[in-house]
Amino acid sequence: MSAYTALTEAAFRAYTRDKTTMFFTFAFPMIFLVVFGALFSGQEVPQSGKPYINYIAPGVLSWGIANAAVFGVAFMLMQWRRDDILRLIRMTPAPLTAVLGSRYGMAVVIGILQGTLFVSVATLPFFGLQVSGSWPLAIPVVICGVTAFMAIGAIIGSYSRTPEAVAGFANFLMVPMAFLSGSFFPLDAMPSWMQTLAWAFPLRYINDGVSTAVTGSGDLGTVAISCGALTLFTMVLAVVVAKTFRWSNQT
Repeated sequence: MSAYTALTEAAFRAYTRDKTTMFFTFAFPMIFLVVFGALFSGQEVPQSGKPYINYIAPGVLSWGIANAAVFGVAFMLMQWRRDDILRLIRMTPAPLTAVLGSRYGMAVVIGILQGTLFVSVATLPFFGLQVSGSWPLAIPVVICGVTAFMAIGAIIGSYSRTPEAVAGFANFLMVPMAFLSGSFFPLDAMPSWMQTLAWAFPLRYINDGVSTAVTGSGDLGTVAISCGALTLFTMVLAVVVAKTFRWSNQT
C-alpha cells in the first residue's frame, strides 16, 4: 500500500466517523439557503432585474464548498500535528504531497456531492432556482476552487495549535470574504469600489464560474477565467504552504 493510499484511507475513516462534521458539511450551506431563500423569495435585484435566488444559490454553494475545503484540511493538519501523527509520518518516506493529496481527493468528492445536493434542493418550488446553464461546467470550477481553498486551509492548519484557533482564523477569513465576494449579497447591488475589491478574492471566481454553469449568467470564457484565476491563486498559495508547513508544534 502506497503512502498516499494509506493516508487517504486514514483521512476517510476519520471523516466518516465524525458524524457531526459530516452533517454540518452538507447542512450548513442549506441553512443559509433556507434563510436567504425565505428573505428574498420572489424578489428581484433592481439593478439587473434577475431573481435573487440566481445570485444567492450559486454564491452560498460556492461559499459552502470553499468553507468545507478550508476547515477540512486545517482541522486535519492541526489535529495530526497536535497528536504527533505528522511527526511520525515525517519519519517515513511519505512526502508532503502525499499528506495533502490524501485530503485533496476526498475534498473534491465532497465538493461535488455538496453541489449536487444543494442544487437539487434549490430547484424546489419554494426556492425556485431555474438551472438554465450547462451545469457540468461547474465541475472544473469546483475542482479549481477546492484546490485553492485547501491551500488556504493548509496555511491556517500549519499555524493553529487548537480547534478554537482554526475556527477563529478560518471564520475571520471566510465570513467577510463571503460578503465581499457576493456569496451572500449580489455584487450588482454593491458600491462600485466593493465590486472592484471583490476581484482580489478567490471566492469571487468560484461564484462567477458556478453561477455561469448553473444559471447561464456568463459563457465558457467566464468559466475559463474563473479556473485560470483560481489556478493562479493556488500557485501563489502553494509557495506559502511550502514555506510555512510544520510537521511538529516544536518546530
